[in-house]
Amino acid sequence: MERRRDGATGDRSLCLRALVLLGTLLTLLLAGAAPASAHAALRASDPEDGSVVKTAPTHITLTFTESVGLLEDSFRIYGPDNRRVHVEEPEHAAGAADTARAALPRDLDEGTYTVAWRVVSADSHPVSGAFTFSVGKPSPTPPAAPADHAEHPVTKSLYDTGRYLAYIAAALLIGTAAFAALCRPPDTGPLRAPLLFGWWTLLVTTAGLLVLRAPYEKGTSPGTALDLSGFPDTLSGRPGMALMTRVLLLLTAAPLVPFLRRRSLRTRTTAGAVLSVSLALTWASAEHASAGIQVPVAMTSSVLHLLAMAAWLGGLTALLLTLHRAQTPPPYATVARFSRLAFTSVTVLVVTGAYQSWRGLGSWSALPDTAYGRTLAVKLAATVFLLLAAALSRRWTALLARPAAAEERVPALVGASGPPPEPRTTHVTQVTTAEPEAVHRRALRRSVLAEVVVAVAVLLVTTVLTGTLPSRAEAEAAKAPEPQVAGLPGAQALTVPYETGTPGGSGTVQLTMDPGRVGENGLQAVVFGPRGALTAVPELRVTFTLPSKDVGPIDARLTDRGGYWATNDLTLPLEGAWTMKLTVRVSEIDQVTVERGVRITR
Repeated sequence: MERRRDGATGDRSLCLRALVLLGTLLTLLLAGAAPASAHAALRASDPEDGSVVKTAPTHITLTFTESVGLLEDSFRIYGPDNRRVHVEEPEHAAGAADTARAALPRDLDEGTYTVAWRVVSADSHPVSGAFTFSVGKPSPTPPAAPADHAEHPVTKSLYDTGRYLAYIAAALLIGTAAFAALCRPPDTGPLRAPLLFGWWTLLVTTAGLLVLRAPYEKGTSPGTALDLSGFPDTLSGRPGMALMTRVLLLLTAAPLVPFLRRRSLRTRTTAGAVLSVSLALTWASAEHASAGIQVPVAMTSSVLHLLAMAAWLGGLTALLLTLHRAQTPPPYATVARFSRLAFTSVTVLVVTGAYQSWRGLGSWSALPDTAYGRTLAVKLAATVFLLLAAALSRRWTALLARPAAAEERVPALVGASGPPPEPRTTHVTQVTTAEPEAVHRRALRRSVLAEVVVAVAVLLVTTVLTGTLPSRAEAEAAKAPEPQVAGLPGAQALTVPYETGTPGGSGTVQLTMDPGRVGENGLQAVVFGPRGALTAVPELRVTFTLPSKDVGPIDARLTDRGGYWATNDLTLPLEGAWTMKLTVRVSEIDQVTVERGVRITR
């Protein structure tokens, strides 16, 4: 009796610590989650876009529709002479999280200034834009500056892939654990592999997302992830904090598994529930639910939606493995318990999904007219197919129950008054009940496999949906002042072939010069090999000469950015017909120089 009391005391202590952990996590992730509109839109600027001020301002201040995170390069300001203006490190104005401010140098020259900005919205997605203002009077020609900080395609692809794998791993980990705890299959051996795979995959992908977070926010190449100087800034933002919290939760949960094996089923279930809710919070606190209308309700709905999705789809995988690989086939009771769990999960998914759809769409017209609405329609269609497959599985489950019920009635007949049944009759009963059960079990395996396949597609569409601007936010952003600068010059694109005369020493270099006019320019170059595939070269050098004015050569000073070469500090001071010399070195001794004319205008 004393031993049981000690065990119960230990269980209560463990449950208390788990609840304290959950409370701490809630405080950490919900702090500062004020109502806002998903994806930040520029609400106002000081000075205003297109305004002419009499005296030079001391600060640039932007106000957004939601709280934003600031980057080291959040402001890029260009003066009337097309040169970049040095500004102080950006900060929030008066502690307001929905503002961004940078101090300007004193005594700015007369003319037009262009401000290009980039911040991170509260739902973790980078947003950017640009506007102009003038001091004294406008310049005859606005300064040349990029209208936007473009996303790096490789970084974005890697980050989106990591997010998709993290969703799958979370569903596998949480759903398998829920199936083992709530459905209680007699043979749990097949469930160890998905549990370990889900845990490791979620840990590795989350760590990868944490490393890629800084390049994703800044729009730079994956190679810049090796620069550890930006890591503290990543951890200071809510998305980085959520990713780090997820890593710590996974690392903390692993050592507790051997200890929990010796505890009661109730204790293990409670600990698993706390961990599952905590993991779900790391998504809800850094995506669409953390910004917009009704934030507390939205975050609660998001957590329930993710847990229901994991319990259903991850549980399906666990059921499929149990049906195929368990040494002891799962009895009807196990399948029936999962059927009830799946029905509850579907109900939660329908309710929370309807709420999130209303919150994201804003109006029925947005369903066919916006990218978010069209993606949501695809998800709804895939979910309908998933529900049809689930209904088929539920039908086979019901048919599987009939032989089980017949077998349960046999002992009652045997124990009744009167002579026992003949052995021959009993043998016939066993055959007639065993054959339909085998048929129904095989059909159940096929229908569950179909559910798993469709579920993977649903998760893929869900990942795309979480990275798409909600229709309600898109409508609100359209009401805000247009952040882009009208009339900003476009980029020049050049394709230059090269040939060194050696095997594998030919290909093309694609160059993009932005804006391709007098003043400061950005230059990006991508090298392709003889078969059109991306290739790495030891050196790529570009110089510019203006023969008519005896100017140059001006070295662009390209640097390897991990897959492409680039610079943001190429200054071409005069207009005219420039000569660009491109030198490609493909080995220690083989290189070639190609010339190409480039027209630079104001």
